[in-house]
Amino acid sequence: MDANLLFICFLTLVIHVVGTLAYAVRIAGIRTRRVAISFSLFNILALVSRTSNSFQGPFLAKRIESRLLGIPLPSSMLADFRWLLAAATIATAVGALLTPTFQRLFSSAVRHFQTNRSMPRLIATAFSRRGLSSFVTNVRVPSRQNLKQLGSGAGVSVLVIGLNVIAMALWTLGVFASLYAGYLNPELRVTCSTLSSVINGVATILMFVFIDPQVSVMTDDVIEGRISDGRFRRAITSLLGARLAGTVLAQILLVPSSALIVRIAKAI
Repeated sequence: MDANLLFICFLTLVIHVVGTLAYAVRIAGIRTRRVAISFSLFNILALVSRTSNSFQGPFLAKRIESRLLGIPLPSSMLADFRWLLAAATIATAVGALLTPTFQRLFSSAVRHFQTNRSMPRLIATAFSRRGLSSFVTNVRVPSRQNLKQLGSGAGVSVLVIGLNVIAMALWTLGVFASLYAGYLNPELRVTCSTLSSVINGVATILMFVFIDPQVSVMTDDVIEGRISDGRFRRAITSLLGARLAGTVLAQILLVPSSALIVRIAKAI
């Protein structure tokens, strides 16, 4: 793996770690009863993810262009995409492992902001000696009890879990599959690359029309005492597992979806 591919893998790691930690924000919002503030503060991390995403596409596109121009690279194009999808899977697993720690740290950040109402002060506190000490004391590993509780139910319907797997797979390979399709058919690579918005659009519809409303309703129900905190945690654990499964499914769908994009590009 060369330095260029390693950098693109790093950007992929950042994108998927931040995306996975969004589930921890809901837990922090429930613990602090400050859901709106929690998501507002999380938008700062989301900016880091979006910035990484904006750099990922051009770097990857340049790598494909270099290969089409005959510039030798250490690995095949398919192997490059396999590495990137593997990075997405690793990042999702890391994000899931960091969820218990992150939701405790984020809860502290929400309480601090609620008291001081100053973002610069919050950032200064986070990087102070006290803030770093708080990070060490709040480090937690996922509890076995949360995994054992899945035996009493996933907390959400099988349909929601299945849709989350499909949505995550489409969102993960949307850009990758379209760019690889452009590599397979260089004459239509611009058409192929623009089809990524269609794939991501389907994933977005699944996430924001069918999945996110269900989780949002559960979040409100926990705050209002209609469902237990344990059930909500089981739901989050199930969705984290679905997100991880989606990145693995993306590996399987990469080649056939790229071939389908090529056929669609020819048919347009």
